[in-house]
Amino acid sequence: MSNNDKASQQLQDHSASKGNVQASNLCKAISWLGHPCYLNEGDSDVLTSSEGAPIESLTNLLTIGPRGPALFQNTTYLDNQAHFNRERIPERVAHAKGAGASGYLEITNDITQYCKAKIFEKVGKRTPVTARFSTVAGEKGSADTERDAHGFALKFYTEEGNWDLAGITSPVFLVRDAILFPSLIHAVKRNPATHLKDPNMYWDFMTLNRQTTHALMMIYTNRGTPDGYRHTNGYGAHAFKMLDAHNNAVYCKFHFKTNQGVQNLSAQRAKELTGMDPDYAIRDLYNAIAEKNYPSWNMYIQVMTLEQAQTFQFNPFDVTKIWPHAEYPLIPVGRLVLNRNPSNYFAEVEQIGFSPASLVPGIAPSPDKVLQGRLFAYGDTQRHRLGANFSQIPVNCPFNAIVSNYQRDGPMNVTKNDGGDPNYYPNSFNGPTVDVKRASSDVFYVAGDVNYYKAEDEDNFTQAGNFWRNVLTATEKNNLVENLVDSLKMTQQFIQERAVQNFTMVDTEFGNLLQHGLMVARINANRPPPSYHP
Repeated sequence: MSNNDKASQQLQDHSASKGNVQASNLCKAISWLGHPCYLNEGDSDVLTSSEGAPIESLTNLLTIGPRGPALFQNTTYLDNQAHFNRERIPERVAHAKGAGASGYLEITNDITQYCKAKIFEKVGKRTPVTARFSTVAGEKGSADTERDAHGFALKFYTEEGNWDLAGITSPVFLVRDAILFPSLIHAVKRNPATHLKDPNMYWDFMTLNRQTTHALMMIYTNRGTPDGYRHTNGYGAHAFKMLDAHNNAVYCKFHFKTNQGVQNLSAQRAKELTGMDPDYAIRDLYNAIAEKNYPSWNMYIQVMTLEQAQTFQFNPFDVTKIWPHAEYPLIPVGRLVLNRNPSNYFAEVEQIGFSPASLVPGIAPSPDKVLQGRLFAYGDTQRHRLGANFSQIPVNCPFNAIVSNYQRDGPMNVTKNDGGDPNYYPNSFNGPTVDVKRASSDVFYVAGDVNYYKAEDEDNFTQAGNFWRNVLTATEKNNLVENLVDSLKMTQQFIQERAVQNFTMVDTEFGNLLQHGLMVARINANRPPPSYHP
């Protein structure tokens, strides 16, 4: 960390650029809403109240005499303090700490044979995008370099509406059923009594749910401590459905491969940075863009036909598993470039809200049980966190599309609220109507008995074993075992034994190495400290 980097010099650079039209605020730069309150923000050097009236002092209360009591009519104080009391919005329950930037997706390859979405309609087309990278378990003040799963979320502002791809930096997730998500997040957060991170909670949940094995192995390699967000890949993780111009469907997965090269931190270096620069990843991304070293990723898809899905050796909608590239190769799509830092972190990063339910014609959900749960959960949490009209916030606004519906009113509605247009449907007074040709027509047949089907034992170890034997190098295997030992050694022995049993199911060598490492850790923990000889 340097005091001479671009992030540390932001205030000086901003002051020097005042009056430069190109350096003006977010809403003025891209005119998302065009509301005069946004356009006039920050253009005057005169200090005002929130209502725009000039104020006399922001350093002294209005008092009776120099030592006398303050007056309740000191409206400047009341206005300022009342707003300060309400500055914080609810923190995200997961993905609380993050970094963001904006840029574009440029299409480099034709995939219209698979998808009719206008974002892919021609080679060379550019679509604006805002990205948010995050840790999962940490709070807003946590360190970027703590071992964790990581978010890789993208909001594409298409002319057919916003498309949100709320992905992660791993091709697999920890659980395959959405009903487990609240317990998963509770387990990786803090003990409800001690308010401390609790390794027993964490590993008790993980080892009781063997479906977490594949993802855990990725998190506990050095992939779990990436060297900033620029040096990691991104994945939609879920299977989605694509529809072509004739509404013929295929399943797909989305991949983003970093052009900066994958780089990870060792466990030791990650711990050092946690103390030295807990905002390391945010700083790294900001500085790279400020120095015009714009990070980029190549976008790919994997495609699986509906017939192939019927005969796939695993459940193709199980987000704890990959689609092997040898069978379903990566198909190039485009290039994602991030070339603009947020002008204000709260406005563009804290207030951005993603939902996998934000889809556009040509892209539809698959039966993935976690995705199905997220279709509700993410939009619901944004309405709680940001309000019912969160899509009117500039960074969430579908500014490339025309929004026309029958949603009205609600807190903080800052549009014209559709004026005098009818607020019911159907109607005879020129209100908007459905357009079947433009909308997706995802017609499919479903049949089966309604039941609570157990999915926790759907082969948790085959792909994890392949990852151990065929993907990891000897060094990476050693790092994985050491990182697991470093975490598991703080748990009760019965949890350690359960973990060893689970990882032995992955590969006997893996289980033996982990068991040996934990045994050595127990011996060292019971060893008395060396004598002191002056």
